[in-house]
Amino acid sequence: MSFFTEMMQQISDRGRALMSARRGEARTAKALQALAEALLSNRGEASSVARAAELLICYAAAPREEREGFLRCLAVDFGPDQARIDAAITAYQANPGATTAMALHRAAEPRRQDLLRRLNRAPGGTLALLRMREDVLPLRRAEAALADLDADFEHLFASWFNRGFLTLRRIDWASPAHVLEKIIQYEAVHRIESFEDLKLRLAPSDRLLYAFFHPALADEPLIFVEVALTDAIPQSIDRILDGRRTELAPADADTAVFYSISNCQKGLAGVSFGNFLIKQVVEELRRDLPQLRRFLTLSPVPGFAAWLEAQARDEESGALEPTEREVLAPILAEGADRAALLARDGTDADKLHETLRRLCATYLVRATTMRGERGVPRPLDPVARFHLGNGARLEHVHARADLSARGAAQAAGMMVNYLYDLDSIERHHEAYAERGEIAMSNEVRRLAKPQKALRDLAVPG
Repeated sequence: MSFFTEMMQQISDRGRALMSARRGEARTAKALQALAEALLSNRGEASSVARAAELLICYAAAPREEREGFLRCLAVDFGPDQARIDAAITAYQANPGATTAMALHRAAEPRRQDLLRRLNRAPGGTLALLRMREDVLPLRRAEAALADLDADFEHLFASWFNRGFLTLRRIDWASPAHVLEKIIQYEAVHRIESFEDLKLRLAPSDRLLYAFFHPALADEPLIFVEVALTDAIPQSIDRILDGRRTELAPADADTAVFYSISNCQKGLAGVSFGNFLIKQVVEELRRDLPQLRRFLTLSPVPGFAAWLEAQARDEESGALEPTEREVLAPILAEGADRAALLARDGTDADKLHETLRRLCATYLVRATTMRGERGVPRPLDPVARFHLGNGARLEHVHARADLSARGAAQAAGMMVNYLYDLDSIERHHEAYAERGEIAMSNEVRRLAKPQKALRDLAVPG
């Protein structure tokens, strides 16, 4: 792979030398469109790679409004060739068969897909296209044509980032500094403040980190998971991140806790491989540490506080009883120091925490959105959708589990465990995918309020 990459780099460098004189003027949407047309019409390998590299360089250097103009051009002017489609339809109708069907399939493909494939051949092209899609994502909801362009990106990326191309690597404190810097940059769940903070997560023998990489992106991680080896099910993230804790010998651990999963590339939105990551890490851990008995997460509940506040504002909501509204009032009051209130001890605090556990379980298993295919409901909480969709079981609900400012604001301090039992993952996944059934422990089942006692908590997808 390195030899091929070096060879293509040399070809590209030679070709770019012929074109660099005009680079300064090729930073408008119209100039980028001209480069794209020239790339599609070009058949020479060396000049094609060079043109692809030139277009990507000019796009990256163009002002934001010019980049957006070029994206709209791709969406509108680089779609399917209608005349070619009509001819292919006529040929298929005259002679139905595999050959004419394939010709119709090829004719229906937008020209921009061919353009994106050619751009991908340039050195660094894959990463540049990921960054290009990052420009598309904020615009796609407002403009239907850009939604079509985004669908083409997602279609191609799903093939290019197929699980078969990904490699799993363990990242530790001895990994290259530039890789460690990216872990700090991309951590999305529990912020890493410094290299010293990162060392606490990587250097101890009972702390592990695994990441997926793609050969076209070298040392640029796609997604990573942080793992804590413990001898009990953790009920608080502070115990996981505490730098003063006593290190546990891996041979003495019976539980692997996935406490942070971070997607690194925004441009891969909609291309999911987190489920493969967790399952493969479980297999790696079972091989290396066969005494491990439990594999579970300690996960945030990012939408719980917002849902709770919405139910409190709705006087007719059946989710909150009058006594629960009274218990929750202090932490839901405007300007309340929620983290400090949640950290208190005593009888009133115990009542608050049990109320939050009950309501959090209700939120996770009863509050749904009709996002699923065939109208199958899915949990409103995005983290729940991810783990339950992977076949995990909702196992425990913990109060006062994350008293950071972020944890208090987003989840009222709540965190949950999702259990990955390899013997039941496929069964749980199929029940969830086909019927929307949520796998849950008896504890969660007892905590969650019965559906019949609630007003419909489903929200539009």
